[in-house]
Amino acid sequence: MSKRILVAGIGNIFLGDDAFGVEAVRELAQRTLPEGVEVVDFGIRSHDLAFALMDEHDAVILIDATPRGYAPGTLYLIEPDFSALIEAEGSVPNGHGMDVVRALQMAKWLGGRPGRLYLVGCEPAALESEDGQIGLSDAVRAAVPRALAMVESVLLEVLADTHREAVLVPV
Repeated sequence: MSKRILVAGIGNIFLGDDAFGVEAVRELAQRTLPEGVEVVDFGIRSHDLAFALMDEHDAVILIDATPRGYAPGTLYLIEPDFSALIEAEGSVPNGHGMDVVRALQMAKWLGGRPGRLYLVGCEPAALESEDGQIGLSDAVRAAVPRALAMVESVLLEVLADTHREAVLVPV
């Protein structure tokens, strides 16, 4: 039986670099991927993500803008502790906004449990534009191909049943 892996793009296309995950999965969906890999643009639909997490996946790879204080375009590979995330304080997910932690909590409340959980994050330059400009900054746009290589590397590890601890890895 083949592995089931969900690659989830997260972000708001109207908030500059917050669209990183959405843009990355749009490009990833154009590639030939191994059997069992599902690529979905969840945008800001937290309920849809929560319900998708109810399915039995061997791994879930979230792709999102992730402000951590480094230079714009810096990439991170993080393997969040699912049990710690679901214990975090907070409210029920908002169906018109994306809060990944709340979506994970909702999935857990409904009885779901993703397999291995990864976050491929990118340091944004700007999450909003005063002049209404839509689209990624140059630094974040340049990071998309490197992020896709990172996602493909994680896919290969999951498919090969190898496991390395993912940690904050500025690239």
